[in-house]
Amino acid sequence: MPTFELVIRIAAPPERVFDASLDVDVHTASMADSGERVVGGVSAGGMRLGDTVTWRARHFGVWWRMTSAITAYDRPGFFVDEQQRGPFRRWRHEHHFAADDAAGNGSGTVMRDVVAFTSPLGVLGRAVDALVLRRYMVKLIAERNAHIKALVEAEARH
Repeated sequence: MPTFELVIRIAAPPERVFDASLDVDVHTASMADSGERVVGGVSAGGMRLGDTVTWRARHFGVWWRMTSAITAYDRPGFFVDEQQRGPFRRWRHEHHFAADDAAGNGSGTVMRDVVAFTSPLGVLGRAVDALVLRRYMVKLIAERNAHIKALVEAEARH
């Protein structure tokens, strides 16, 4: 099963970064390039434990639907979203947030994403995962994280 981890430092408090990461509107804005939008479940604002959302987005020229649920939640340190229905055989995205004092002001966050996924179709799916999908997903999550960083750091400056 392909797994990857991304870490980013953000100059904003963990509570704010956590909340932005669970905000449907922030997510939609971060995925504008794929035309992602909500078609079911929580349609705006922050999500909580047990909430579900169904997304519709275009990836690789194909429109996909994916319903995910928040299956673990411990504000402001951790939450997990997992696919309930959609294109993957399995999708689990852990979001970790830890206080970071690298700037010396005590108000930063280290945000760490751990993503594990499996495509359907057995051997063919594993080949697609290894050759294409893992790299694509890393790029997609990195873009999402850059969007969150820019948003919350701009807010923190004002």
